[in-house]
Amino acid sequence: MNHVVLVGRLTRDPELRYIAGSGTAVANFAIAIDREFSGKDGKKETDFIDIQVWGKSAENCANYIGKGSLVAIQGSIRIDSYQNQAGETRRATKINATRVQFLDTKNKSESSYKGNHQGFEPSFEPKGLDPQGFQAIDDDDIPF
Repeated sequence: MNHVVLVGRLTRDPELRYIAGSGTAVANFAIAIDREFSGKDGKKETDFIDIQVWGKSAENCANYIGKGSLVAIQGSIRIDSYQNQAGETRRATKINATRVQFLDTKNKSESSYKGNHQGFEPSFEPKGLDPQGFQAIDDDDIPF
């Protein structure tokens, strides 16, 4: 089983691009995660983990989160192999995210999504509902 869950802060803004031919969106960014223990010198150590996300989630990441944003990532570990210019085989490890949960936004004061949205991706707001999830109905539509 290859399943990863991580919580960390973005080290840079997501880089959004589209795959030629298919037009599929892909975003790349990295998150920083502090280790639970300190190093020999007593300082906290931090891991920097590359993340790749595809499709509509990639576009949402580019629009709603940025450097310093806190996110939760679900996905799988992916190891890519390639050859450098010297002909040596190199490996790159990254997380292929299947879900990115926004725990805060790029700029809370300028967010176009209003209401209590902590932990929800703005693009999944149901249509016809206000940000709190209530839909206005006419009194004549109530059966009692």
